[in-house]
Amino acid sequence: MKRLLGIATVLAAAAVLAVVGAGAGGDRGEQYLVRAIFDNAGFLIAGEDVKVAGVKVGSIDSLAVTPDDKAAVVLRIDDPGYRDFRADATCQVRPQSLIGEKYVECEPTQRRAVGSPAAPPLRRIEDGEGAGQFLLPVERTMKSVDLDMLNEIMRLPYRQRFSIILNEFGTGLAGRGSDLREVIRRAEPALREVDEVLEILADQNKTLTRLAVDSDRAIAPLSSERRSVTRFIERSGDVAAATAERRSDLEANVQRLPRFLAELTPTMQRLGAFADQATPVFADLGARAPQINEVVRGLGPFSQAATPALRTLGDAAQVGMPALEDARPVTRELRSFARTAKPVAATLSGLLRSFDRTGGIERLMDFLFYGVAAINGYDDFGHYLRAALLVNTCSSYKTSPVPGCQAKFRPPEAGDASVAAARVPAPEATPSPTPAPAPSATPEPAVPPAATPAPPEPAPTDAAMLDYLFQKDAG
Repeated sequence: MKRLLGIATVLAAAAVLAVVGAGAGGDRGEQYLVRAIFDNAGFLIAGEDVKVAGVKVGSIDSLAVTPDDKAAVVLRIDDPGYRDFRADATCQVRPQSLIGEKYVECEPTQRRAVGSPAAPPLRRIEDGEGAGQFLLPVERTMKSVDLDMLNEIMRLPYRQRFSIILNEFGTGLAGRGSDLREVIRRAEPALREVDEVLEILADQNKTLTRLAVDSDRAIAPLSSERRSVTRFIERSGDVAAATAERRSDLEANVQRLPRFLAELTPTMQRLGAFADQATPVFADLGARAPQINEVVRGLGPFSQAATPALRTLGDAAQVGMPALEDARPVTRELRSFARTAKPVAATLSGLLRSFDRTGGIERLMDFLFYGVAAINGYDDFGHYLRAALLVNTCSSYKTSPVPGCQAKFRPPEAGDASVAAARVPAPEATPSPTPAPAPSATPEPAVPPAATPAPPEPAPTDAAMLDYLFQKDAG
C-alpha cells in the first residue's frame, strides 16, 4: 500500500512539472506584437524591416485599416532585448531605398535622466481586434515626407494646385477648427524641436557670421577655379561609380572595420601618451625653429661643396671594389680566427679587467723598479751588482741528504733506513781542554771531514724533487 502511494505521488509530481514546463515554454515562445496606428502607411508591406537605431529587431507582421480610417501596422519584435516598448515609444515610417521601399524605425523608450522613473509599458489589448497585441497610439507615430513629393510641388499642374490650396487654406479651415487643433497638438513635438534648433542657432549667431565670412573667402578662390571644381565633381562621379562596382569588397572592408578599430585602440592610446610626453619637445622645437631654419639653409652651400667629394668617393669606391672582393678569403680566415680566439679573448678580457681593477700593471712596474733598485748598488767607485757566490758542499745539486746540510726532504717512509739514518744528527764531540787558537784576521776555510763511504743513493721521486726545489718543509 505504501509502495502504491509513493508511486502515485511521483506520477502526480511529474504531471505538475510537465504542466509547468509546458506553460513556461509557451511563454518563451509567445510573440511580441506591437500594433502601431499610423495616419498614412503608404508603400509599407508585410515583411519589411523594423529597426531600432539602425539595427533590425523584427519585421512587419501584417497591415489593416481601423474603423476611423487609420493604418494599423502590426510589428513583430524578434529580438528579445527590445521586447519592452514603453508608453513614450515612437515609430516612424522611413524610406528604405530610392525605389519606394519603406521600413519602420522605432524608439522603444525616450532618453531620461539617471534616477528618473521609467515610463509605463504599452497597454495590452485584452479583446477584440488585435487581442494580445501592445497598442501604440497614433499620437506616437509619424511618417516622413518623401523627396519626390516635395519635388512634385514644383511641377505643373501640382504647383498651381498647391497655390490654390494655400490661397484657399483659410476658407478650408474655417469649418474644421477641431481638426486644426488636433493637427497643432500632433505637431507639438516637431514645434518643440524647431524651437530648440532656433535657440541653438541664436546662441551660435556669431559663429554662423564667421562661417559666412570665411565661406566667402573660401569660395572666392574656388570661383576662379570653377573648371577644376567641375572636373573634381566629374571625377567624383567616376570614383562613386567604381566604388559601386566594388560594393562587395567595400562591404567586406566595413565588416572588418570594427575588429581593426578594436586592435587599433591600444596603438592609438600609446600614440596619445607619446603625444602628451612629446608636447614639451615639440614646443621647444617650435621655439628653436628659426635656428633650425638657419642650420638647414646653411647646409645648402655645404651640400653643394660636398658634392665633388661625394662623386670622388664614388669613383674611389669603384676602384676599391676589386680590392674588397680579393680580400674576401682573408676576411673569411679572420672570421674563422675570431671565432677560434673568442674563448681566449674572453679569458684575456677577464684578466685585463682584473689587472685594471686590482692595479696589477702598477704593481708589476713597482716590482721591476724596486727589484732593480735592490740589486743595483752605488758607492764611491760607481754602480755595483749586489750578488754572492756560495761554494761549499751544500751548494751542489743533490737528490739525497748530505751530512751537515740543512736541506728539507720528505719524511722517511717505512723501509727507507738509509734516509732515516741520514736524518739522525751526528753525536757532538767532547770539548777538549786544549785552549782555542787565537782568532785570525782571515778566516780559514772549513776542512770537510774525512769522507765515509755512503750507501747507494735511492732513485729520487718526483715529490721529493719538487719539495727540494721549492724548499718545502717536510716536517
